[in-house]
Amino acid sequence: MAFSRLLSVCLSLIILISDCHGTAIPRITFPLDSPGRPVGLFTPPDVYNSTTLLLSEDEETLFVGARDALLSVNVSQRGGLVLNQKLDWSPTEKDLNDCSMKGKEKTDCPNFVRVLQVLNSTHMYACGTFAFSPRCTYINAAQFSLVTGSRPEEGRGRCPYDPYQKNTAITVDGELYTGTVADYRGNRPIISRHLSEGEHVDVKLDDTLGWLEDPTFISSTFIPSEEKVYFFFSEFGGEYDFINKFTVSRIAQVCTSDVGGQRTLQRRWTTFTKAQLLCQANGELPYNVLQDMTTLHPPEGASEDDTLFYGIFSSQWSVNSGRSAVCAFRLRAIKDVFSGNYKYLNRDTLKWSTRVQEKIANPGECGLHNASDNTLRFVKENFLADESVLPVNQELTIVSPDHQYSNIAAQRVRAAGGKDYTVLYLLTETGYLHKAVLLDKGAHIIEEIQVFTKPQPVKNLLLSVSKGLVLVGTSEGVASVPVSNCSYYSSCAECVLARDPFCGWDLSRRACVDIDSVRENVGQDVEGGNVSEVCKPRLRSFSPKSPASELVYVSLNEVVHLRCPAASHLAQLHWERLNSQISPKIYMQHEDGSLSFLATPSTLGQYLCQAVENGFTQTLYVYQVRQKSNPTVQPSTPSRPQITRTSESGRGSTGATTKGVTTPQTKDETMEPKPTTKVLVPTMPARKTPAATTGKTTRNNVTIREEKLEKEKVKSLEGERQLLAKNPSYLQELVVVSVLLALCISALLTIALFSFRQRCHIRTAPHSPGSRRDAERAGEDVSHEREALKGNAPGAGKQNGHAHGVAKSPNSLSNGALNGSNGHLPNTPI
Repeated sequence: MAFSRLLSVCLSLIILISDCHGTAIPRITFPLDSPGRPVGLFTPPDVYNSTTLLLSEDEETLFVGARDALLSVNVSQRGGLVLNQKLDWSPTEKDLNDCSMKGKEKTDCPNFVRVLQVLNSTHMYACGTFAFSPRCTYINAAQFSLVTGSRPEEGRGRCPYDPYQKNTAITVDGELYTGTVADYRGNRPIISRHLSEGEHVDVKLDDTLGWLEDPTFISSTFIPSEEKVYFFFSEFGGEYDFINKFTVSRIAQVCTSDVGGQRTLQRRWTTFTKAQLLCQANGELPYNVLQDMTTLHPPEGASEDDTLFYGIFSSQWSVNSGRSAVCAFRLRAIKDVFSGNYKYLNRDTLKWSTRVQEKIANPGECGLHNASDNTLRFVKENFLADESVLPVNQELTIVSPDHQYSNIAAQRVRAAGGKDYTVLYLLTETGYLHKAVLLDKGAHIIEEIQVFTKPQPVKNLLLSVSKGLVLVGTSEGVASVPVSNCSYYSSCAECVLARDPFCGWDLSRRACVDIDSVRENVGQDVEGGNVSEVCKPRLRSFSPKSPASELVYVSLNEVVHLRCPAASHLAQLHWERLNSQISPKIYMQHEDGSLSFLATPSTLGQYLCQAVENGFTQTLYVYQVRQKSNPTVQPSTPSRPQITRTSESGRGSTGATTKGVTTPQTKDETMEPKPTTKVLVPTMPARKTPAATTGKTTRNNVTIREEKLEKEKVKSLEGERQLLAKNPSYLQELVVVSVLLALCISALLTIALFSFRQRCHIRTAPHSPGSRRDAERAGEDVSHEREALKGNAPGAGKQNGHAHGVAKSPNSLSNGALNGSNGHLPNTPI
């Protein structure tokens, strides 16, 4: 019991420590089909599971591997993705029947294309599950057609059997490198090379124990300067014996020049080595399950050692359930780990330990195919690096407390000042695409865009840098999202606060534009988002956005709700009144920023909803709350509400009036204006249009007007009840305490009555025979007293405190002492 409590305390401390790391919250949310962030959806008829994506070298064409089909899609059209050609590649009816006979679901028996790669300038190569019997085929790239006359090749070891089994594939110089499973049950993981030509031969992993431990392959990449292919996967860590099936994330390497040994390790990898990727911060449990990995090559002129690998990790423990972390690893750190010491496995005890003697060879070094048998046996036994690869700066890049990330893409963007920033695109399990920029002080998520609504078990993410598109492949189709959305920000302040390296404020055009279109005279502050420095009021281009305004008519004692649309989740909302204060005793501000209060003569007037973000204050909305006038009397024309100019202090001075605030009237001058007048309705994503709760009156019919007034009173009472219901109520607690107190008092009274009754019962109980003798003795004493009263001397007297001739009661007193049972004093001889 004590141990469990201690464990819970430790886990709580770990959670608190993890919360101390910088967590990223999306600044703006764009739901699906939001007009502020258009998303192109490519959903051709009868095409499903478009999850395998490949871009052509010029990025003009997107090749899609789907269910029973291969697609060629044009991405150069501004209107979105356009289908060029479709190839049907489906199993026969016999293949489907055989798949069903194996006990598989019919929905899993079609041909799901899982491998799609470019072999050379003329041909492509594709592999599919093909009714749980993998097949591969060549594709003519120019005509986008299946090569005729060639029999489909068996895809075992190149493509998984199960469409939900993860795999990875990459082509280098016309050769296919794959990581998948090589059997129907998925129990034989394999990393192999196929389609080798010339002196190269197809090679694969040996079946030696410990090379791979039930891996889940994630991705692979080729580094030309190293002439190595790197594989990323998760597997069980056999070197850890403190817990069963402890999952670790791995990076493995093989040389492209590897052709296997001459006698030892024939047609087997001689350069295979692997190491652990440790995504962990100090004092935290590691994020040990790899979900996805992407490669960010260094800028032009930089060393290949500065290549970065950004990965998404999750945890297998419930303490980190529902969280994701992003870690970055540098190629230089990976090379240092692979050039260090290695572990070896004791075949008798199945325990891993660090090798301390001098190394015979350097495992993972290219060119070992001509080495001696002794050297090859050494590298065969020493393939697990002793050290782990640590993340850049030994810290997490992003920690998401609320989102589970599944896919990642990365690119480097040069800002207006010439500084390069890394932009990450992260796909969540719930269907949102997060766009984040990595700053010196941490990650900043610029926006999140919803790309699908239904859960997707298999999905893919691909980035086209030249086209400026993020492509998301799902079972429903392919979504294309532009990397930038600068035109959404209508003011200089909003453009700067976004801190988007793609966008800057054009001082001449007075618009937020893509910085690629203009490099000079652009206002931008990606690192700090300082509005006062970039958007200086003295500049003619600085024109604060006029806040939206609304005229609200209310009745006295009516509950008023004023809503404030805030596009930024990082802004703090507060309300202000001219020459008055927002007292919490009168007003209630809700979590969404809206304000509620009871309409009284003192609460009528102008209300300003302001947002404070990064030290900058701007007025978002202006409400003018007025009392409804008598319907038979023409009200005077309301004055235009005053607005407050934005400032850093959060207190603005009364400036220009709100434009367009009018009171609707008709030809009949005695007609009452409409109760609510919306002047400017802002278009904000993920938030409802602001509204105020008001009542309505009629024009002519008195009966209808009275009925409407009664309805308004009912609505007002209901609003007051709702307002009171939102306030904390302690009535239920008071009733419970009162009942408990009454029960306690009743119990005490019952105990007291019971004790009193017991005492009375003892006093009124019948006496014993000894008590009867005492009564007779008392009668004799009375007779003696009567004889004395008659003048006769008593028959007995007292000597030494004893009465002669009189039987003593056992309980009678003599000289203050008790008598014994024989009538004498205790311990006195007779």
